[in-house]
Amino acid sequence: MIRGIYGILEGKRTVDGAGVKLYRVFGGPTTVQLTDPFLLLDFFGSANPEDYIVGFPWHPHRGIETVTLLYEGKVEHEDSEGNKGVIYPGQVQWMTAGSGIFHQEMPKPLEGVEIAKYNQNPLSVKGLQLWINLPSYKKMTEPTYRNIKSLPKERFDFGEVSILVGEYKGIEGPIRVKSDVDPLYLDVNLDGEFHLSVKNGYTVLAFVVDGKAKFSPNVPEIDKGNLVIFNREGDEIVVKGKARFIILSGKPLEEPVAWYGPIVMNTEDQILEALADLRRGTFVRHKQVNIEDY
Repeated sequence: MIRGIYGILEGKRTVDGAGVKLYRVFGGPTTVQLTDPFLLLDFFGSANPEDYIVGFPWHPHRGIETVTLLYEGKVEHEDSEGNKGVIYPGQVQWMTAGSGIFHQEMPKPLEGVEIAKYNQNPLSVKGLQLWINLPSYKKMTEPTYRNIKSLPKERFDFGEVSILVGEYKGIEGPIRVKSDVDPLYLDVNLDGEFHLSVKNGYTVLAFVVDGKAKFSPNVPEIDKGNLVIFNREGDEIVVKGKARFIILSGKPLEEPVAWYGPIVMNTEDQILEALADLRRGTFVRHKQVNIEDY
């Protein structure tokens, strides 16, 4: 059965980090029931360095996973345990914050040989960051980085698909995660008709990055900047048009959510514990961070 659309959500422009201008597609306690297990999605994109150069200086995370997909520019990242690196266009960082990590993410324009290599506006930075909830028994797991240096693109008659995690038409994405969420994350460049099998009862979301497309025969075309929330009944979605969009699918955790900025737990007591850890200097429980490169 083809899924219909539950609703369309328009995001809002906001400022985060030290003053980075971004577009918050969704995020916070008011939307989590609709997007569970996905907590937040930010789109950042500007050719003006003043909009992003101040970046996201040192801040903590606990209880979640963050997934950064970069389209343009670069992002330099570093954590409190000495791990550092750079994400370039077409690359992904999947961070399981788990029990806790301090890190910073600093968007930067391309420079030198990077400009010729990526053949894009050297001042432009553009990408997405997604937050995924962790189930209660994994909230305090060991932190892990998964770095995808080259995201493969598969060509089809309707366009191009990059599979970050999960499977499409028998092709598996490079990221391997054992997760209660059972996530699927696709980046689709569509010029035609796209079909996707989905699991009944799972949350399925689509965010239109560029262009516009029909996500259901019963609604008008959806323009860029909008989030499509599908019904949870049905095993297929069909999209027609010319657009770039991402598809997210995951099993809802259906657990209580206690949210304090970059810390997402299940109870207020756990939030208070995290804040006490920050005051005591005991926030980072695991000094050894797992790193997986793909």
